[in-house]
Amino acid sequence: MTAPTRRAAIIDGRRTPFLKAGTGLADLDVLALGTIAVREVLAHAEMDGQEVDEIVIGNVSRPVRYHNLAREIGLATLPRTVPAFTVGLACASACQAVTSAADSIERGYAGAVIAGGVESLSNVPIQYSDRLARAVVGASQGKTVRAKLENLAGVRMSDLAPVAPGIRETSTGLTMGQSAELMAKANGISRTAQDELALRSHQNAIAARDACRTSAEVVPVYRPDGRAITADTHPRPDTSLARLAALPPIFDNRHGTITAGNSSPLTDGAAALLLMAESHARTLGYRPRAVIRSYAYAAVDPGDQLLLAPAYAVPVALQRAGLSLSDIGLIEMHEAFAAQVLSTTQALASREFAQRELGQDEAVGEIDPAHLNVNGGSIALGHPFGATGARVLMQLVNEMERRDEQFGLATVCAAGGLGCAVILERV
Repeated sequence: MTAPTRRAAIIDGRRTPFLKAGTGLADLDVLALGTIAVREVLAHAEMDGQEVDEIVIGNVSRPVRYHNLAREIGLATLPRTVPAFTVGLACASACQAVTSAADSIERGYAGAVIAGGVESLSNVPIQYSDRLARAVVGASQGKTVRAKLENLAGVRMSDLAPVAPGIRETSTGLTMGQSAELMAKANGISRTAQDELALRSHQNAIAARDACRTSAEVVPVYRPDGRAITADTHPRPDTSLARLAALPPIFDNRHGTITAGNSSPLTDGAAALLLMAESHARTLGYRPRAVIRSYAYAAVDPGDQLLLAPAYAVPVALQRAGLSLSDIGLIEMHEAFAAQVLSTTQALASREFAQRELGQDEAVGEIDPAHLNVNGGSIALGHPFGATGARVLMQLVNEMERRDEQFGLATVCAAGGLGCAVILERV
């Protein structure tokens, strides 16, 4: 691969606290949360927005009232002439936002782009039955009271019940948790190993917070009642292997190993990054911190191992970067489930997987747990679907600076059997 003449660099990043859905951020919707993250990244970069050429925002649970959420956030934070678009790639939506921004920058179409994501799972759009929806539309078009009533006459009591948001794979009928259970069984991932990874996620998150390693990433959010939310609330300093082991399985009551403790919680939050062309940033007096060295997306059959696509994306991203896994100093891997993380690391370390699935003679490589999610992952911090990819990249570049690492790798799995890998290089 030929290196681009213009490299897309991460300049700064900020995020809101991540809170479990239905708690402290429930009164703020995606527009409010996304606006806070974008305003804060601009303020901390000391940029007034005039230099921004585009805004790209990832979001999964799309609110009906905002046809283009990114545009609404842009109108609240940037000059009204800045174009904006919203992307959706399930849990990797913010990664898609960032790599789309990088593409625009490297092609010379933009000098500076805001990219990130937001999710408010406290405020998911509620739908009604198809019969009721058609009846309401027909009634609204009726010219007379009788015509309106005739359209509503066929509605049954059962049609009035709201339809829950889709949480199952359309192609398989399985939820993500059920698919993760199948992966745990297929790959021999034990309950103990999952709980140990979950405990490490919490311990790393608490240690990072106490040492103020991640506090600079998180900005306060002021609720409508004036109360300030200043920190993530899900990391648990009192958790232990014994407490995790006592939790019941939630997707397979008889033989399951996946619990609420070794899974990521449904979460509200937003995150935003400022990207600029490296040369453009230096000209304007901004400090490039890390460039997007390469990225890759992959897809697997959702009926097989739904969350294993990062194991296919990582070797492609490494090849495009001209690197091997041993060159990578730090890794951030989205923890949808501990079983998914352990399945992915096991696949990357497997020579048989490399030969059978990747057409390579040797395994991609072993991942040292000491270099993985060193400041906690999604199990501890939470998982606002649209924002997680930006949080992962922000956490990665900040820790690369602290440890003086040249290369870092971020991966995110996503519904639909999708996954991505992004390699950063310090500059």
